[in-house]
Amino acid sequence: MKLKIFSAFGIIGLVIAIASGAEETDKRLHSGGSAWGVQKADIKDPKLPRILLIGDSILNGYRGTVAKELDGKANVDAWVNPYHQASGGLHEKLKGVLSEGPYTLIHFNMGLHGWQKGRIPEGQFDPLMRKYIKTLRDNANGAILIWASSTPVTVKGKPGELNPEINPTIIEHNALAAKIMQDEKIPINDLYQLVVDKRHLAAGDQFHWKKEAYILMGKQIAEMIRKELEAK
Repeated sequence: MKLKIFSAFGIIGLVIAIASGAEETDKRLHSGGSAWGVQKADIKDPKLPRILLIGDSILNGYRGTVAKELDGKANVDAWVNPYHQASGGLHEKLKGVLSEGPYTLIHFNMGLHGWQKGRIPEGQFDPLMRKYIKTLRDNANGAILIWASSTPVTVKGKPGELNPEINPTIIEHNALAAKIMQDEKIPINDLYQLVVDKRHLAAGDQFHWKKEAYILMGKQIAEMIRKELEAK
């Protein structure tokens, strides 16, 4: 297990490379900040509930806002990773991350690394997503679960335009996942709808966003987490 200190958004913590060797061969899909891995909160009050955010490089953009919004209310860890539903060893990696808990609530997303043809076998998105949820539930000690949809993919250099080749797959996978979440009675945080009409806030590299968009995402996530914790 590899440890290193990081400082981002004014939050000091640890990056734990539980998923050793984590990488993404598609160079467009970089981590967008600190390295892939678990980024742990600097816990000042251990009595506060622990929150785990799971996602890809988009998570690297909004996690600082979530932590700031929940300061004094929760300790927020993040697992920034490049995996998709068919990634080898995914469930063992997920179990390793969850063993860092227990967590009161887990907000999770998986989508921007699974659109390439052949990554997720035809017809396997549904059973693989359901298996992922089962691993979460079997190893999360009763944590509240919230699923977040994946954000839009735009045309490189033309952020006002949705990518005609990639974005339809994002929409399809979001819809498939949303149906599963409804079946599993898992609350949905629709980040796609939050920013699809705010594409002027896209970074212009197809996948990532400007600071203003990440702040919007972070505030919406934090508000949903607060509501779920209060309802518990």
